[in-house]
Amino acid sequence: MDRVFTGIDRWLSVASRAMTAVSSGVAAQRATPGDGTHDDTLDTRQRQLSAALMRVNHVGEVCAQALYEGQALSTPDPALRECFRQAAIEEGDHLAWTRERIDELGGRVSLLNPLWYAGALTFGMIAGRLGDRTSLGFMAETERQVEQHLDGHLQRLPDTDARSRAIVAAMKDDEVAHANTAIRHGAAELPTPVRLVMRAAARVMTSTAHYI
Repeated sequence: MDRVFTGIDRWLSVASRAMTAVSSGVAAQRATPGDGTHDDTLDTRQRQLSAALMRVNHVGEVCAQALYEGQALSTPDPALRECFRQAAIEEGDHLAWTRERIDELGGRVSLLNPLWYAGALTFGMIAGRLGDRTSLGFMAETERQVEQHLDGHLQRLPDTDARSRAIVAAMKDDEVAHANTAIRHGAAELPTPVRLVMRAAARVMTSTAHYI
């Protein structure tokens, strides 16, 4: 007999996935981009810069896990729920890649990861409650802004840090695909004030994560 999952079961599953994301326990399903490249030419300043930028990207992936979790919880549409879950799985690769690279560079992840996760989960649940088209609109806009953010990192990363650059480039390709998926599923265009608020919130997060 198939088991019927209760609300408690679902929330226990959410808590388990949250712990996995925050503790960087997510395992990548794809090989890390740039495997086999070396960065022996990076000096101390360059390593510190790359580690800080990858920490910011890691925070972004923690938030992505939480955002999609919240949206999946809120939608009544099973197909859309699976869409959000699949996006989270692909973003899980990014989480593992960035954590691996941070370790290689001798850096650390953000001390505020539990806070980032809780905030993004709440945001995702609110977005989901606004309706599926609006929720997909938040997904599309988030991914567009992340794409721009990653473009900026590709400009700032040292030219000789081929491994970090390969990771960021692969992440960017996935973000573009996720935005396109949201649009195909009927994403609504968000009002300009909402997009500006999202951009401002992201700026606060990235600025803080660069150091903490």
